[in-house]
Amino acid sequence: MLSRSFFDPARLRRAAAGRLGPLRHLPALVRLVYAASPRLLVASLALRLVRACLPVLILYLAKLILDAIVVEHGRPRPLGWDAWISDPHRARLAGLVAMELGLAVLSDLLGRLSTLVDGLVADLYGNAASLRLMRHAAALDLEQFEDSAQQDRIERARRQVTGRSSLITQMFGQVQDLITLATFAAGLLAYAPWLILLLAGALVPAFLNETYFNRQGYRLAWTRTPERRQIDYLRYLGASVEAAKEVKLFGLERYIAARYRVIADKLVADNRSLAIRRAAWGGGFAALGTLAYYTAYATIVWRTVAGEFSIGDLAFLAGSFQRLRGLIEGLLLGVSQIASQAQYLDDLFSFFAVVPTIRSPPAPAPFPRPIAEGIVFEDVGFRYPGTQTWAVRGLSFRLSAGEVLALVGENGAGKTTIVKLLTRLYDPTEGRILLDGRDLRAYDLDAVRGAVGVIFQDFVRFDFTASQNVAVGRIEARDDAGRIAAAAGRSLADGVIGRLPLGYDQPLGKRFEGGVDLSGGEWQKIALSRAYMREAEILVLDEPTAALDARAEFEVFRRFRDLSRDRTAVIISHRFSTVRMADRILVLEGGRVLETGTHAQLQAQGGRYAELFELQAAGYR
Repeated sequence: MLSRSFFDPARLRRAAAGRLGPLRHLPALVRLVYAASPRLLVASLALRLVRACLPVLILYLAKLILDAIVVEHGRPRPLGWDAWISDPHRARLAGLVAMELGLAVLSDLLGRLSTLVDGLVADLYGNAASLRLMRHAAALDLEQFEDSAQQDRIERARRQVTGRSSLITQMFGQVQDLITLATFAAGLLAYAPWLILLLAGALVPAFLNETYFNRQGYRLAWTRTPERRQIDYLRYLGASVEAAKEVKLFGLERYIAARYRVIADKLVADNRSLAIRRAAWGGGFAALGTLAYYTAYATIVWRTVAGEFSIGDLAFLAGSFQRLRGLIEGLLLGVSQIASQAQYLDDLFSFFAVVPTIRSPPAPAPFPRPIAEGIVFEDVGFRYPGTQTWAVRGLSFRLSAGEVLALVGENGAGKTTIVKLLTRLYDPTEGRILLDGRDLRAYDLDAVRGAVGVIFQDFVRFDFTASQNVAVGRIEARDDAGRIAAAAGRSLADGVIGRLPLGYDQPLGKRFEGGVDLSGGEWQKIALSRAYMREAEILVLDEPTAALDARAEFEVFRRFRDLSRDRTAVIISHRFSTVRMADRILVLEGGRVLETGTHAQLQAQGGRYAELFELQAAGYR
């Protein structure tokens, strides 16, 4: 016996909200689709409206044809075509058949046209949603990319951006079926309205069952996002050109395959368990719906035998009831499936709802061009999100305009963190950074990043042409061949590009056909050219020459020193032969400034810098 709590209104409202709550994203999805292609969206709806009315018309014509045939059985047969055509009753029968043929052909044509339009709408929506995803991702903070939970969210959004394009088609199909259902129901209500209630009542449990298991399926997919990311990564390791050398040399094939198999088997087991329970319960509820249909069908047959319905009525009612059963079942299950897919939309729209914390102020100060005074770190402290350790703390120093400053320190000293703070990839946890006397956060974010040209050690090797790889430094100038060639010349990349078969038009990398891969040192020269391409107020080189030999690195930095005259520059390098060319050297330890001065001054002090210099020099003796 059911308890009173089962019928509690508040509990029922919460249950309904849980089942239908995800539908709140559907209006936003429709707006996205409408923005992608307003005309095609309207055309799709119009086609479905016409198609929705055709089934009941065709079935009603079939009823009229059957009734006319029954009447013809009691009349003399015609002797020829002339007698057939001249007889008004038989001419009407021929006309009914012709009309049914015409509607059948029209229905087929409209169906194919609707499929075509829906496919175009889905493609345009997929492109528009992908572009929005990329634009939104580009606006997020670096912190929001480096956090593993946010990476899971981004991964889920990436999977849904095109994976749910069929949802619009399914929604429109539901609207079409609802109109068709209304036309059939109107006909059946005149004969036996209680049969409709019987059928609907029998199908509601199947709807609730599907809704429940759809929610379970989404919950399983959501909780298994980290495992899916691991599987994608292992699949990448096992079949990528970037990892192929080390996988082969270290014999990692079996290890990677074993890890993949363990995770994949767990996912398959979870899915299998859910699928078995879903099939078992679904089969029972489907049998209940079938029983209700045949109860109604038997009632219609009995009333026809009793003379209450004609043969045409029997065909119309039986056909209408069969279609109505399918429509009601389809609508109930369709709503459940749409709600299920809409849960995945939550992954997409919740990602769109993530807002960056590092943004431009409402009224940014004008960015100084050129920089007159320089940059000042005032008691800056920063720790990465999710950690209790300070990357830098109590950090204070000045970088004067036109000065070349070198940052020296062991790994973890805070060198790269300073660069990230300088470019506002992160904001200080405490303290502030001043640019020409104003807090860096007072300027427009794009202006700050546009004024700084940074090349990191882990720079990206874009699978673009050589010209485009250089132009990445100032992509809006990608058609300026002279500027690209000049930037390549400054970084010594012109010699690398000159040896390529297609020169600046040569695709780089092995990802696409016709691409040519470069050595680590050659890639670094290409990457360095991006800093010159940018022509920024501040140039930052963060260990970008690690793959170059000592002579090549010395030449690169000598040219960098000469070409960065009157520019503010920061150099990070472990090679002291390069560091000594800077105007001033900052020695960092534990996120604080330990020493500062020129190479000669620091050597004379005999402190940490002198110790590190001697350790490195000893390796060359």
